Amino acid sequence: MITSTGPITVFDIDGTLCFDGRTIDARILSALDACERAGHHLVFASARPVRDLLPVLGGAFPGATLIGGNGSLVSVGGQVRTRSVFAAEDLAVLLGEVERFGAGYLADGPWDYAYTGPGDHPIIGRVQAHGLGRRVELAELPAVVKFLVVSASDLHGLAESCRALGLSVNHHEGEAIIDFAPGTTDKWEALASLGVDRYSAFGNDINDLALLGRAGHAVRVGAHPALDGVAHVTVAAEPEAVAAEILRLAAGTTAA
Repeated sequence: MITSTGPITVFDIDGTLCFDGRTIDARILSALDACERAGHHLVFASARPVRDLLPVLGGAFPGATLIGGNGSLVSVGGQVRTRSVFAAEDLAVLLGEVERFGAGYLADGPWDYAYTGPGDHPIIGRVQAHGLGRRVELAELPAVVKFLVVSASDLHGLAESCRALGLSVNHHEGEAIIDFAPGTTDKWEALASLGVDRYSAFGNDINDLALLGRAGHAVRVGAHPALDGVAHVTVAAEPEAVAAEILRLAAGTTAA
C-alpha cells in the first residue's frame, strides 16, 4: 500500500519522460525533483518490468513506487512483488499463435527473461546493457508476467488473432511491437491495488488509457488519438514541454 498523505502523481516512462529508450533529460529530472520536494509521492508506471525501469531512473527517487509490466509487477519500498502472471492455458494459447506467425519475443519473469527475437533488436540491447537479469529459456522462468512480440510474419494478424482469443493485447504499431499482459492487468488496476484513488497522471500511449481516464488531472504527452477523450492537458513530446508541465503541477497551478 502507498501510505503517503500528500498528492500522488503517476508517470509513464517511455515516450512520456524518456525519449531515447535509455535516459531521462536533466530538465525533466529536475522538475520531478521539484515535484517530490513539493510533497508529491511519485509513482513510475511502465510497460517495462521493474528490472528495466531502474536503469532509466539511474538511482533517482528511491522513495518512489514502481509499477512494471503494465501492472503485473509493483515495487514499494524497494520490494518487488508479482501481482499477475500468465495462466498456463493462456500462455499455451499465446505460444501457439507465436509459432503460427513465426514471431520472436521477449518474455519477462519476475526478474529474469527469455528472448527469441532478432539479435540486433533495440529491445534486447537495452535489456542486456545493464546486466540486471539473466537470459534463460522460457521454461526456466518461474512465471511469465509480460510478453512482448518484437517480430512476426504479420504483426497485425497476430494481434487480431490474440484479441479474438481473449488475450490482453496492446499493439504499438509505430514501434512494430505487440505487448501482452496477463488477464486484464493494467497500470490503473495496479495503482488501485495500492489503495490509490486520487492522483494526477502523465502518459502518451494506448496502455495509459485507463490510468489517464481515472486521473483527477490527466496530461497527454504527444498526440495519441486514443487519449483524446481523457486528457485534460496535452503537451509536446519533448523534454522542455514535459518539464514545464511537471513544474506547473509542483507549483500547485493544476489540481488533481
